[in-house]
Amino acid sequence: MKRLIQLVFSIIICSVVASAQHYSIDTQQPRISLITCHAGSVMYELCGHTAIRIQANGEDIAVNYGLFEFQTKNFALKFLKGETDYRVGAYPFHHFLRHYLNENRRIVEQELNLTPQQSWELMRLLNENLLPENCIYRYNYVKNNCATKPINLIEQVVNDTITFSEPDFDGTENWTYRDEMYHFHKNYPWYQLGIDLALGSGIDYKLSTREKMFAPEALESMMRGATITDSLGNKIPIVKKETIIHKGVPAQLPPTPFILSPAFIFSIIFVITLMFSIKDIKKQKSTRWLDSVIYGIYAIASLFICFLIFISINEATSPNFMILLFSPLCFIPTICIWIKDCNKIVFYFHISNIVALILLLIVLLSGVQVSNDAVMPLILISLTRSAINIYISQCVAKKTK
Repeated sequence: MKRLIQLVFSIIICSVVASAQHYSIDTQQPRISLITCHAGSVMYELCGHTAIRIQANGEDIAVNYGLFEFQTKNFALKFLKGETDYRVGAYPFHHFLRHYLNENRRIVEQELNLTPQQSWELMRLLNENLLPENCIYRYNYVKNNCATKPINLIEQVVNDTITFSEPDFDGTENWTYRDEMYHFHKNYPWYQLGIDLALGSGIDYKLSTREKMFAPEALESMMRGATITDSLGNKIPIVKKETIIHKGVPAQLPPTPFILSPAFIFSIIFVITLMFSIKDIKKQKSTRWLDSVIYGIYAIASLFICFLIFISINEATSPNFMILLFSPLCFIPTICIWIKDCNKIVFYFHISNIVALILLLIVLLSGVQVSNDAVMPLILISLTRSAINIYISQCVAKKTK
């Protein structure tokens, strides 16, 4: 069945390419539109989706740069390494539409205001992209995706004369990539926490207007006020006509209650840790199982961070100063706290850990890298346990003298 689907898919692409190669300037000008499908409920759908619609010679085709297969061997590993390959495909528009109508998502069509020559040139470029040797491309979440690929081609056919407006959202003037992600992920705090831990300072610079359109819904908003310069030097709207194909309803999940947010849950864990720490001071004895659990979790998280920093080719994952919090050195207290002869090693770990956490706080407070709200209680948990262990070690040392 899988091979049959692939065969049918290939036949559709080839037929589109072949038919387009027979078009001529004398044929009726194709009607070309940007299609924006608004956010879905699944994490990779939170920014929406963009496709190109072509209506020409009785054909109605969707060109989709967002095709991928979860079944690809080692898909998750390749995604983390930044080696995810996406595919551009062309198929009947009603097939493309069906998926989003079934999910009752808002669908907006923006017909492009192109000359016949520009329309045919865009068709030619799309046909080149659809060729078997060109249809697979290296995906990048913010720089090479379903929204940036079409707009790059459109810019090419109008000789880079597009002037874009700001997205019609609040506070976009100083947006970074992380800020824009927050805008679309606001109801998914655990997902955003994962992004904030995985991606480093490379996404925390102020974006140009052009860079903000990596999110399909932002691109749709920016296209409304965008203009192009014609051959006479006049500024004309790039969108000839906007049509709401389907009103739909918001597909995102409702906001996560604050008591279920990572910031609240980690704050509760910090309070519990603080209670144990006060008790440890009174007993002058560290709760070893607590340290083993806390630093064990941090150590496991460090493996993920290290993989992204040192192995992933995604430039947004390095530098990542979260390595100062989730350090492989956390394996030292996780294991050595149970070995009596390793007390000195554990003591030096806690000193170095406090230094590392202070450096991390300086980085975060200076704005070099932006932190998630849930990270602060995680820092305080580690800082508290290191401080308590140092204090108890010094008290025990004084008693033995």
